[in-house]
Amino acid sequence: MKQSYIEKIYSGWLAKIIGIRYGAPIEGWTMDKIRNLFGDRLPDYPADYKNFAADDDSNGPWFFLRALEDGGVCVPDGQSRAGQLRELKPEDVARALINYAPFEHGFFWWGGYGVSTEHTAYLNLRNGIPAPESGSILQNGATMAEQIGGQIFSDTWGLVNPGKPERAAAMARAAASVTHDGDGLNGAAFVAACISAAFEEQDIRKIIETGLSFVESGSRYEEAVRAVMTFYDEHEKGGESWRACFEFVRTHYGYDQYPGVCHIIPNISVMILAMLYGEGDFDRTLEICNLCGWDTDCNVGNVACILGVALGLSAIDGKWRKPVGDLLISSSVLGYYNIQDIPQSASYIARLAYALDGEEVPEPWQEILVDETFCHFEYPGSTHAMRLRAESGEGLLLDGKNLRLENTGEAACSGSRSLKFTASAMEPGERLYLYRNTYYRPEEFTDSRYDPAFSPTLYPGQTMEGAVYLPEYGRPAQVSLYVKDLHSGAVFCGERTALQTGEWKKLTFTVPAGTDLLIGEAGFCFYMEGRALERYEFAGMADDIRFFGEADYLLDMRKEQDEVWPGGHREISQFTRLKGNAWLEDGALHLSCGDFGEMYTGGCSWKDYEAEFLLTPVKGPFCGAGIRVQGAVRSLGAALLSGDRLALIKSRPDGNGYELLSETAFPWKEGERIRLTVKADGNRLQALAEADAGGACAEVSFPAGLGESGPEPGPALFGNGCIGILVRDGSHVKLEQVRIRPVRRQ
Repeated sequence: MKQSYIEKIYSGWLAKIIGIRYGAPIEGWTMDKIRNLFGDRLPDYPADYKNFAADDDSNGPWFFLRALEDGGVCVPDGQSRAGQLRELKPEDVARALINYAPFEHGFFWWGGYGVSTEHTAYLNLRNGIPAPESGSILQNGATMAEQIGGQIFSDTWGLVNPGKPERAAAMARAAASVTHDGDGLNGAAFVAACISAAFEEQDIRKIIETGLSFVESGSRYEEAVRAVMTFYDEHEKGGESWRACFEFVRTHYGYDQYPGVCHIIPNISVMILAMLYGEGDFDRTLEICNLCGWDTDCNVGNVACILGVALGLSAIDGKWRKPVGDLLISSSVLGYYNIQDIPQSASYIARLAYALDGEEVPEPWQEILVDETFCHFEYPGSTHAMRLRAESGEGLLLDGKNLRLENTGEAACSGSRSLKFTASAMEPGERLYLYRNTYYRPEEFTDSRYDPAFSPTLYPGQTMEGAVYLPEYGRPAQVSLYVKDLHSGAVFCGERTALQTGEWKKLTFTVPAGTDLLIGEAGFCFYMEGRALERYEFAGMADDIRFFGEADYLLDMRKEQDEVWPGGHREISQFTRLKGNAWLEDGALHLSCGDFGEMYTGGCSWKDYEAEFLLTPVKGPFCGAGIRVQGAVRSLGAALLSGDRLALIKSRPDGNGYELLSETAFPWKEGERIRLTVKADGNRLQALAEADAGGACAEVSFPAGLGESGPEPGPALFGNGCIGILVRDGSHVKLEQVRIRPVRRQ
């Protein structure tokens, strides 16, 4: 794979997120409504957001892509030369869908069975209808199968197959067949092939023709695309001439011509119109696409991704990039993954692309692509969602400091780029914070599109590191790494170090272990120096920021809270919910269900650790705790079962319950508090249950009788994941706290 493709992957993915944000506020509007409000031009975002919440147009492409790794299609370790091990199959993506999507909330539109295509296919899968039958015309009918979803979720299949449109189209068809059929598959193949081709081709007409070569000949999809191309060729161009083409589209391929809520044909017609009349200009193409109306976030997102790859980062103006700030918010069932930045996710895509080709990642990208938490700033213009804040010595927020962040090639600790930050009118005793949000509260968002929920991305016991630099023209200062606890508002700092101009200083700080901190932000604190009444501009650079290590902390439910979002949905802080009824009462988290309920929290990268749950089975035959949870159908755990049993369990890949790994007798009682400790160490899984006040005690392990850890875990036990609580069959559990520790070996 060409090394130049790495930056183009970032450019395309960044453009996709920009297009979604640009189109989201006017999604579903008509062209006339847009024109009445904004006039003939819409050169910038039509709405401001504090932070842009999750969107189905990014959820789908981002999480369905994980089918490559989860399903063993390739081995993305940054070193592998194995290449693609087998073809991507519909069942791989089907498993990703039921693994990462919460049950009937968040992720995408849950409009009802027979109304929403994805909802229909999801319930088909959950009820035993396999892919691709789950999304087929035979099962669901043509109207349901040919809505827009096959098209809007296919960008990453093009990004992960740069310069290989045939493979991109094949993967996109396989993935889309889980939920779609007919022209829904044509749309998936077209978008993926166009994006893949754009790595080598800038001419929009040629890119479209490449995409069409993977569309079924004679299909309505091909007919619509070619009809728009013919209209463009035969009529006036330039200025507002695109509006005449839109009238042609509205008459012949409009929503009134096709059934369902959001059919694919009207929207691909708008996409082709925009790409042709935009004439290779990024801004104008996005603007025309948005002004047409209909499914704006979907259409502009797809078009932006194609042009973002074809034209590269130089075509994407700062007016688009600054409001996005490199932030990617998602609404999967795993809160740890719901806080990402665009460079990190682009690096994951690039790592998969190298793995599919069986190539080793070249230097200097090897470390960058392997470590998903690494903030490296090597992509031009990238900021990794870093933020700046100025405070007085007393901790009061300061305005008027002209805070600025920019990516620079002026200096770097490693690689060739870093993040430059400046602030004006700084005074001695004031502080400048450069940080990442490691958790978000609802009040930090304008709305709650697609119901996001979060778990922190940094925990007590883990270590953060980073490098800072004062340029020769900079002012001396002191600096420390820090974290902020959202429970108390307290700031915890590492060792304070004096900075000298012209040299990089590497810092390391381990967050206090064994504490119950909810870490909301982490970064650098700069302490201004100088004489009284001085005012000056402060400038510095940061590079190579990362979080790593083993979590060691207490999750005390007395400190957690209900989080009510602007759109009205409610979450329990630090947790995401697959399904079930969850609430806080008397300092404890309660989870009950009619059929099954699961909630998750913690870091998805955790490997060998133990989690001690203080819980009470209130009622019902099944309650338990998850460990190494990688989603709804990829988890391990321990459960208290009817018949006085303690068991180790593993989720079934179809989402229908758990496989029993091993069990032992344990006489537990409803209403009696249990201390349930679950430990994962290599390929060994253990559980110890102790009833309150010196009651019964039992231990079970898998593999049974294994005395010590064996080799690295195989797929059967999963190698990493977060924690959770589980109930089934009408049960109700009460959770007071969880103590997470690294594995304690003799």
